[in-house]
Amino acid sequence: MTFVQIIDCRTDRVDEMNRLLDIWAEATQGKRTATHAVMGRDRSDSAHVLEIVEFPSYEEAMENSKLPETDRIFQEMTALCDGEPTFTDLDVVRDEQLNKLVVRKFVDEVINQGDTDAADALCTRDYREHDPSLTSYDVDLETAKAENREIMEAFRPRCTIEGLVAEGDTVCLRMSFTGRHVGRYRDIEPTGRDVSGTGHATFRCTGGRIAESWWNVDDLGLMRQLGVVAED
Repeated sequence: MTFVQIIDCRTDRVDEMNRLLDIWAEATQGKRTATHAVMGRDRSDSAHVLEIVEFPSYEEAMENSKLPETDRIFQEMTALCDGEPTFTDLDVVRDEQLNKLVVRKFVDEVINQGDTDAADALCTRDYREHDPSLTSYDVDLETAKAENREIMEAFRPRCTIEGLVAEGDTVCLRMSFTGRHVGRYRDIEPTGRDVSGTGHATFRCTGGRIAESWWNVDDLGLMRQLGVVAED
């Protein structure tokens, strides 16, 4: 995010304003350059309404304003307001989705540094982990640490974050990993083979800590690289 436009107005017809946003979103499908829109009402002044629209750049915001659909909806919006709406154009100087920070730290400390005890400070006490590769799909923090410790010691993995997306209390991770089979894993003696793969994980965060996670890693591909499962 590099540019945000704030539209400030006064109206007691918020429901109609909300419907206008739906109409605009449908009318500009495939044309608009806006990537995110939020409408909020002041809790201390119910007639004070703000619309916050995010764009990749100022230039793309200007392109969006030239759309005939945008102009038409703006005129209809103005008719719902008590006076002309005002605009504030903001160049974003910092955009930090804070839940991403704890996920990045988890990847760095727990996976890449192999410090499973670091999860104590990064996860909530009632943390739950869901992973089909563990002994149970739903395990608590201590069980997750113990089972993941076996993985860390067996492969000394290095995880690369390929993509990280946050929305609300949820962070989605797309990753790749490399490692070497240097320790016993699921009764498989060390093979010394290099391994690599991909995976996805979803984290639910609360209070700056991870409360729950769901993992999907290419375990079949890993077993094939170890020679346990034959190639097709």
